Amino acid sequence: MSKKDYYTLLGISKNSNNTEIKKAYKRLAIKYHPDRNKDKNAEKRFKEIKEAYEILSDKKKRNAYDQYGHEAFDQSYVNNNFRSETSFSDIFGDVFGDIFGDNRNKNVDKGSDLKYNIELDLEEIIKGVKKEINIQTLIKCKYCNGKGTKRGSSLNNCLTCHGNGQIQIKRGFFTFQQTCPKCNGIGKIIKNACNYCKSHGRIRKFKNLSIKIPKNLNDGDTVRITGEGEAGKRGGISGDLYIQIKIKEHSIFKRDNNNLYCEIPINFSTAVLGGDIEVPTLDGRIKLRIPPETQTGKLFKIKGKGIKSLNNKYRGDLLCKIFIETPINLTEKQKEIIYNFDKNFNNYLNKNTPKINNFIKKIKIFLNNLK
Repeated sequence: MSKKDYYTLLGISKNSNNTEIKKAYKRLAIKYHPDRNKDKNAEKRFKEIKEAYEILSDKKKRNAYDQYGHEAFDQSYVNNNFRSETSFSDIFGDVFGDIFGDNRNKNVDKGSDLKYNIELDLEEIIKGVKKEINIQTLIKCKYCNGKGTKRGSSLNNCLTCHGNGQIQIKRGFFTFQQTCPKCNGIGKIIKNACNYCKSHGRIRKFKNLSIKIPKNLNDGDTVRITGEGEAGKRGGISGDLYIQIKIKEHSIFKRDNNNLYCEIPINFSTAVLGGDIEVPTLDGRIKLRIPPETQTGKLFKIKGKGIKSLNNKYRGDLLCKIFIETPINLTEKQKEIIYNFDKNFNNYLNKNTPKINNFIKKIKIFLNNLK
């Protein structure tokens, strides 16, 4: 089933600014948050709204969505699994959460996100590739299973909040809730700390990952791998891993979005008389006809021989810039031929070399102006 348009989900136009996006999200989140709306479809609708907000509130993600649609994010390892653990107070801030009495704080112990820079060849970008990477991260302590306590010992309820993680404060007619300062909202106190992780519940280790890079990404694009960031504190959910794409310099092509650019050398005789040459493309070699009297810098566009877009609905072009190579290591015979040709050629300076003739005129004008 195709996904709904993010702008339609939030009830906003494509020209909406960040303030309008945030207002629309808050209004709909109040209506559909599963803590407030017990309708069986409310949670599904809330997830859709949250997903739309996460994309449209981020400038880079929004630009990718505007250009490629849902295909820019539909990789299962990128962001297919938007989490629904967002509490009511996460949406509206601690003040609103306290007023409404939300004592959940599930994201407070979420692990930090990680970033990893990876360099790829153009060929790997075009085809897509699997890569093995090694990252340093915080993982859950296997000796205490992330609890931070010694084996066989348990966490004790915090005496200040009685295990709730929240304390109530009365101010006039209102009763507010805030995070317990003693246990920092956990509701538990560690008395017998794990010897291995020293009560942190996490240890720093290097971790090997096999990641799949989708094809046709651009330089600077980011792939998100859900749950492969740092482990959360005290059993909290893990952060995400963001893979930053860098494309290596290529020996033949330069990339400009979906277009490819290359410089093609031709010899002097082909430039003068014309002829067919072979040029490389992503689909193999093809012939390119060079017309007679082609000049250095001439640009030929070959339609549809560039890189496909992420949604495969558009393919860029191949732009071939011609430059004429001056021959080297000539034999005496070849030099004699060139000499005789040049001797004959100079008799027709104005007719055969208009650019040289025009440049000579400009020089004369410049020198006369200096007098």
